[in-house]
Amino acid sequence: MAKVTVVGAGNVGATCANVLATREITSELVLIDIKEGFAEGKILDMFQTATLLDFDTNMVGVTGDYSKTAGSDVVVITSGMPRKPGMTREELIGVNAGIVKSVVESVLKYSPDAIILIVSNPMDTMTYLASKISGLPKNRIFGMGGALDSSRFKCYLSKALGVNTNEVEGMVIGGHGDTTMIPLVSKATYKGIPVSEFADAETLKKVAADTMVGGATLTGLLGTSAWYAPGAAAAYVVESILRDQKKVIPSCVTLEGEYGQNDICIGVPAVIGKNGVEKVIELKLTDEEKELFEKSAAAVRKTNSVLKEIKAL
Repeated sequence: MAKVTVVGAGNVGATCANVLATREITSELVLIDIKEGFAEGKILDMFQTATLLDFDTNMVGVTGDYSKTAGSDVVVITSGMPRKPGMTREELIGVNAGIVKSVVESVLKYSPDAIILIVSNPMDTMTYLASKISGLPKNRIFGMGGALDSSRFKCYLSKALGVNTNEVEGMVIGGHGDTTMIPLVSKATYKGIPVSEFADAETLKKVAADTMVGGATLTGLLGTSAWYAPGAAAAYVVESILRDQKKVIPSCVTLEGEYGQNDICIGVPAVIGKNGVEKVIELKLTDEEKELFEKSAAAVRKTNSVLKEIKAL
């Protein structure tokens, strides 16, 4: 019997909860929000689809009462202010740092053994903050960024190649930001064959560029942050944990010497299983990719430094 709590009943949190429930990834689901009746309403709406979609997940919506989340195996934190058109993820830090800090403390009060997945933006910095204030081992607290960015990369690759999305492999590492993520074109494949055999360099360069602004593109179209793919990506990570699938998922993890980095949370491929982050995989990067990763890490550190300025750490 697995129990999952999703904190934040906004678009991303509700989508994550809906995927978890309809796919029966967890047997017990709690959706909690600070807004009165909001989580309860979302859960009731989902429950009314149970006979239509044939699932049997035990679900409950809660307003602010973290005691209802007690004993959670996995907690997904999506709470915080979403991006608005023209706003960067970094601009969210002042508001969201306080929210994430409060949520992490409340969660651990009732579920001290939980694995925590951070979705709130700016995700790399919020993961770093949560890691520092929680004191949890690095396998039990990490961020969901690479799973989403990689799904967008594969989406654009499949469109460019004109092939089935599910037969394309590709991953994105580095920071979860429009200028800091690194789509690894050199390692992308279609049916195990390098994508460079199916598309020219200019086409692949555009795929990488489209991936990097994938979130901003949707924000511009929708007037707010995307939610279907982010919510599904979070549920995808939770499934790998609860079902011990040991999938290799690019995730925002604490590095301790890997990739030449220390004291930072940033996206790299990791094996995700029942213990959370079970192994960090060190890729052999090209010289260009190494340089981009260094720049990405420097940018993430610069954002992290704001935490000290606002006295969040």
